[in-house]
Amino acid sequence: MDNLALAQLLFPDVADTPDQIEARYPDRSLPDGARVTRMAPSPTGFMHLGNLLAAVTAERLAHQSGGVFFLRIEDTDQKREVEGGVEAIISAFDSFRLNFDEGAGVSVDTGNYGPYRQRQRAGIYHIFAKKLVEAGCAYPCFCTEAELEDMRNRQSAEKANFGYYGKWALYRDCGLDVIHEKLNSGEPYVLRLRSSGDPSRKFRFTDLVKGKMELPENDMDIVLLKSDGIPTYHFAHAVDDHLMKTTHVVRGDEWLATLPVHVQLFEMLGWKHPEYLHIAPLMKMDGSSKRKLSKRHDPELALDYYDEQGYPVDSVLEYLFTILNSNFEQWRTQNPLSPIGEFEFTAAKMSASGALFDIAKLNDVSKNLVSRMTADRVFDQAADWCSRHDSEFHALLTLDPAYSKSIFAIGRGAAKPRRDITVWRDVRGYMDFFFDELFCPEYEYPTNVSEDDRKEIIKRYQTIYNSADDQSAWFDRIKALAGELGFAPETKLYKADPDSYKGHVGDVSMVIRVAVSGRQNSPDMFDVMRILGPERVAERLNKALMA
Repeated sequence: MDNLALAQLLFPDVADTPDQIEARYPDRSLPDGARVTRMAPSPTGFMHLGNLLAAVTAERLAHQSGGVFFLRIEDTDQKREVEGGVEAIISAFDSFRLNFDEGAGVSVDTGNYGPYRQRQRAGIYHIFAKKLVEAGCAYPCFCTEAELEDMRNRQSAEKANFGYYGKWALYRDCGLDVIHEKLNSGEPYVLRLRSSGDPSRKFRFTDLVKGKMELPENDMDIVLLKSDGIPTYHFAHAVDDHLMKTTHVVRGDEWLATLPVHVQLFEMLGWKHPEYLHIAPLMKMDGSSKRKLSKRHDPELALDYYDEQGYPVDSVLEYLFTILNSNFEQWRTQNPLSPIGEFEFTAAKMSASGALFDIAKLNDVSKNLVSRMTADRVFDQAADWCSRHDSEFHALLTLDPAYSKSIFAIGRGAAKPRRDITVWRDVRGYMDFFFDELFCPEYEYPTNVSEDDRKEIIKRYQTIYNSADDQSAWFDRIKALAGELGFAPETKLYKADPDSYKGHVGDVSMVIRVAVSGRQNSPDMFDVMRILGPERVAERLNKALMA
């Protein structure tokens, strides 16, 4: 076979050489040890937690080392592409503050190593496809669907491995005259790799997550260019990662089976392959067994879910780090207030098996994180979420920002701050009783307090409440009232001799809490009443008395 003639026959319009293309993509000027990583999603319209996990890993590897993190859109499969898919990708990553140094954008791409959308790079792939043909490493395949189906049926009957390889590769050794004839007749074809691999031979490979492994060589003549001239993922990613100087590829371990193909491609093109990190899928408990998170069954897989529920971005990222690095929680315990960016992320601490996704743990992480936020920050983030998901409450929340912030400030800054808010969706229920428009009391008083005593507590408290009291004086009045009405003014007194009292001071204060807030569970009542003000406290007490 005259490979040069075949290459010219297949690519008559390709004039540029690989060397000319290489010159357009010079080595990056980066510090020693700097890593270049990328996210390369397909614009399918669905961004999931696995995408975010890989993106966080890639971002940390790049930016901790003084390297580059870029976004490439792998849009070679038009059947899977949805309208607005690219915008959805960029929006999702932006919302989680994953800042790309270069790459695809909504309106314009940025960076010197583009184009960053694979369909715009078709001419580049053809140049390197021609190189492979010239080297005898690729050939055209004119197989029809009927021929491929017949091949699969015969492989099944012979219990042979499925695929296009060896004796099953019908057009592998087709003569130049036959190829010329088929091209002249307009028969469609794909370009296939001429594999030199033997699956009985193994090669050694070190994955930065999975560790050392031995894998069989690839013997499949995979498709490099589809019949429309657009490359497959296998070919495109090799060309792109080489030219864009990618040093580390982070991807799901479902791609591990194709690693022999990719290593072989880099070798046949004469390039050094990047380091690979294959991340195990996220798992969840389903009864007593584990299974992969599923798009169909698990809404928490979709990134949209976290905004819809109102999880702070920091909460989700904080939780993901507990999954990604086994030493993160110890670091966080030692550095409770440090920015997450100060954590020294390392691939060596990543789990080689599937990490267990635990929504209860995410909620706990989120409660802790929100409890450490300032009132101003809680207000800003809650207001932002409500502006998109609860316009009615947003109007109330932002009508008087100082008032709302004073509510959020209750219990903050203490050694053990309150943990009332898990997600921004909780904010309305946490503080709605502070707004007269939303006040809908549930008068559930302590069962051991009679109706007569309840009414007497409220009546008497109306006469003794003084908004000028500090917290100590405020509670002294409640203790005195408890004693006057036959309740123990100290809990310890009640415990020592319960038969001598109707109850204790906690029962009396609970009656007042329910009367004022309309609920048993509310923030510190001294602060609640201080924020409501004496007139509204009086109105609430009177309303409770009449109920």
